[in-house]
Amino acid sequence: MQICDVMTKDVEVIRPGASMREAAEKMRDLNVGSLPVCDGNKILGMISDRDITLRSTALGSDPEQMLVQDAMTPKVVYCYDDQDVHEAGEIMGYNQIRRLPILNREKKLVGILSLGDISTDTNDVELSGKTLQDVSVPSQPSRGRIIKILQCKRILLPVS
Repeated sequence: MQICDVMTKDVEVIRPGASMREAAEKMRDLNVGSLPVCDGNKILGMISDRDITLRSTALGSDPEQMLVQDAMTPKVVYCYDDQDVHEAGEIMGYNQIRRLPILNREKKLVGILSLGDISTDTNDVELSGKTLQDVSVPSQPSRGRIIKILQCKRILLPVS
């Protein structure tokens, strides 16, 4: 099954020049924990509620003055819409991410794949369980996990 068959297609995004307050309000209104940061259809990074907390709020930054581009995660892990869902699940697990931006081969954002999409739309209990387990592993990776991540080079490619 390809990612395009299960991904969420109408993805809300935020501009890099938006304020942290705008990002937080948009996440609240959409009831999501992260947003792709885009210039048009080109993805520049991801901003999460964790980014806002650690890179803005905890530092005492003014949410009206600090911009999304200053707190976003610029290295984006992504997949292409024509890749297999199992491969996306592995990439999500290796990188411990719950939402994966999906690009077309022209590197334009076309969707987002969440753990929920994998769980409800694939009917693959094994894939859902494995992905959730891998995403939920404590953040101190074992030596074997580091080697496995390094062997899967394409998950570390920059978007540009």
